[in-house]
Amino acid sequence: MAKEKGRKLIAQNKKARHDYLIIDTYECGLVLTGTEVKSLRQGRASLVDGFVQIDGHEAWLHNVHVPEYSQGTWTNHTARRKRKLLMHRMEIDKLESKSQETGHTIVPLALYFKDGRAKIEIALAKGKREYDKRQTLREKQDRRETDRAISAAKRRERA
Repeated sequence: MAKEKGRKLIAQNKKARHDYLIIDTYECGLVLTGTEVKSLRQGRASLVDGFVQIDGHEAWLHNVHVPEYSQGTWTNHTARRKRKLLMHRMEIDKLESKSQETGHTIVPLALYFKDGRAKIEIALAKGKREYDKRQTLREKQDRRETDRAISAAKRRERA
């Protein structure tokens, strides 16, 4: 059997990018059971309520929903169990010190397979206030409008 190449996205947490200001991102491995991997290969997972907590120099992923594998037997996993993240000790220590600052948290952004291995992208983030969210949406809308105006001008120029 040929080894998988590239990156296959399973789940993405778009709400995290809206609710938090992303400071730094990290790619981590996951410790999974066999039925969890099979369920992820079917493309089923949810990162919406997920967060990362550091306990005793180990990073743990909480509240990520990986549904039970449909053909699984009594060996099936629980859907919302905590999962260990595989990271370097220096990264964990850095995240631990930064996350203890006021308003900082660690959230999952994306879950994917990279060269056949399950990976998760996590981010050190700071919660946005309501006016920050509105400002971000306004900037995004302004960027869209300028891009539309530029492309319309280019179309008129060609014609």
